[in-house]
Amino acid sequence: MAGYERPADHVRDYIRRFSLDNCALGSQGYNRVLLQLFGYMGHGKSSLINSCKYVLDDGEYHIYAKASASHKSVTYSRTAYPLTDTITIVDNRGCATFNAYETGEIYAQLGNFIPLNQRVEWTNNYIQMINRLEDSEMDPNFTDFTIPVFVYSVKKGLAEGEKKETKEFIDNCRKMTGVYPIVVLTNKTSGDFLQAEKEFLLMGVEKVIKVENYTREDHGRTQGRHKEILHFLYSVLEDVNFQMRYRKNPRKERIERKKFLLNFLHEREVTQRLEQTSSQDIRN
Repeated sequence: MAGYERPADHVRDYIRRFSLDNCALGSQGYNRVLLQLFGYMGHGKSSLINSCKYVLDDGEYHIYAKASASHKSVTYSRTAYPLTDTITIVDNRGCATFNAYETGEIYAQLGNFIPLNQRVEWTNNYIQMINRLEDSEMDPNFTDFTIPVFVYSVKKGLAEGEKKETKEFIDNCRKMTGVYPIVVLTNKTSGDFLQAEKEFLLMGVEKVIKVENYTREDHGRTQGRHKEILHFLYSVLEDVNFQMRYRKNPRKERIERKKFLLNFLHEREVTQRLEQTSSQDIRN
């Protein structure tokens, strides 16, 4: 029976007690499920974290991750928030656009090459990025089972330019982690969530979940909102259980993620140099 159809208390207890040791082939060297949140600035990542904590803790509402009231992000660090002993949710730094300049840093976060709870500085300096990747090998993190989560507010609406770069990001998430990101549509009552859902499904996304986050101004408990948040978390664990039915090698997967990122950074550097050369030729 799907988690969304089970009583909320049963789903909450299942999430709280979830252990990688109980997967089909055991933990296979992983010790944590890492829900990595990505998205454009001001689309509700921080509010989703606060909502997850509120629903799982089943206590008073608290502001753990600061959510901005404007369109600007207040998240400049890669900040982790434990939900259970096994599950941690990460508020990665949001971006204004998924262009080549910012995307390199985003993939570095996705691949766990930037430590948790560390400030993220955007840079398109190739040498700095390569040096950072090498520094990450001093204390490599390969024990996190990563589930990418793309958070999108239906209030915004996907512009044509955003569709292309978002699809590329979604495809690359799968290449890096082996799973398509779960898309969480926030502010579902403030826009055309059916159109947004359709557009993400056309990009190849397998799971699109619609939620209305709890906020500082509006955190009166409702059965519907609780079920939506629990459904999101249950869906994450469904993906984990499915993937963990097959043999995994955390160390090898980290190496493959690094290869992908190195190749991406190299191609970005080559493209930027060609563009600079072309601009100089035009001016001359």
